[in-house]
Amino acid sequence: MPAPPPDTLPTHSVAPDTFDAVARARGGAAAVAELRRGQLSKRLLLTVAVRRSLPEDTGFAASARRLDQMRRENPGRWQETILHPYLDEGLARALAEQARGGRPDLAWFDELVRGGPAALSGPRLLTSVCDGAVLRLRLADRGPHRSVHGHRPADPQTGEEVDHWQRLLDGAWRVLVRRHPWHAEAVAACLTTLVPLRPAPGGTSVSSAARRAYGAVALSPPGDPVLLALTLVHEFLHIQLGALLDLVPLHGPVSSARYHAPWRPDPRPLDALLQGTYAHLGVCDFWHTERTTAPADPRSEREYTIWYGYTRGAVDTLLGSGELLPVGRRFTEEMRRALTSPGERRGNQEHLPPV
Repeated sequence: MPAPPPDTLPTHSVAPDTFDAVARARGGAAAVAELRRGQLSKRLLLTVAVRRSLPEDTGFAASARRLDQMRRENPGRWQETILHPYLDEGLARALAEQARGGRPDLAWFDELVRGGPAALSGPRLLTSVCDGAVLRLRLADRGPHRSVHGHRPADPQTGEEVDHWQRLLDGAWRVLVRRHPWHAEAVAACLTTLVPLRPAPGGTSVSSAARRAYGAVALSPPGDPVLLALTLVHEFLHIQLGALLDLVPLHGPVSSARYHAPWRPDPRPLDALLQGTYAHLGVCDFWHTERTTAPADPRSEREYTIWYGYTRGAVDTLLGSGELLPVGRRFTEEMRRALTSPGERRGNQEHLPPV
């Protein structure tokens, strides 16, 4: 990549083959690494913006200096700290409060810098191993900003509840590694945090990924390991698309137009429809593989048929919206190709328009 002009910041770019692979939900660990670099830059810029906006006596500047020293002396710990899922949300809220004339409480930031993710979100780690592949997630059952997921976080988990999560995760990880290895690779590379949620009224399981919580999946315990495996894929794809959108705009400013989303009763704005369609591309792929490789499960054919119809219809709606930018249209056409040829993983080397 050529050097940027003087007095400008270097920018990120997404290689055409990576872009196309991400659009087909086949980016793998390489795409995760490329998008993670964008998240690191975003969080550095947020830290600088907060530091410049606050008076010195707030203490934030001292914490930011410690973080910068960590970057030089212990890059691994620095990356784990700055990629804590809720640093993004917390700093964005601080900037908004400062702009309104308030004085944000950033004690959580100092706690994170001094003690790392364990100090803010709890010390419990869930680790699953299958055929040499490892998935390690922090069980974040405490800490600020978890409300960004739109559901009620669960109380701090008991030992019995932690054991239940571990058993569910072990089963889900076996499903992913042995039947969905391409998704297992990407999930392990991206996800760092599992936030327990309370079920919806009536006991219905809920799950969520948030745009400003890169690396975190929030959910209540699902019914079985297959459903947990599916949830991890679904929410990972929400996270991946959010990270891509931080680097590559796929549509213009959100308009007042609303579109039918087959899986919801309420019409959705284009950005929400795009997010849902992309995540459900992973749902289609998951059930397609389950129906061809897993032990007989009556859900597989039914769920694949339902979600294929829903997702294909939503792709057509996106392409007909008139709101996609050229790269967004390319992205959506790649989604359609993935639906037409489920399981296909070849790259597309065509030229990607500048972004």
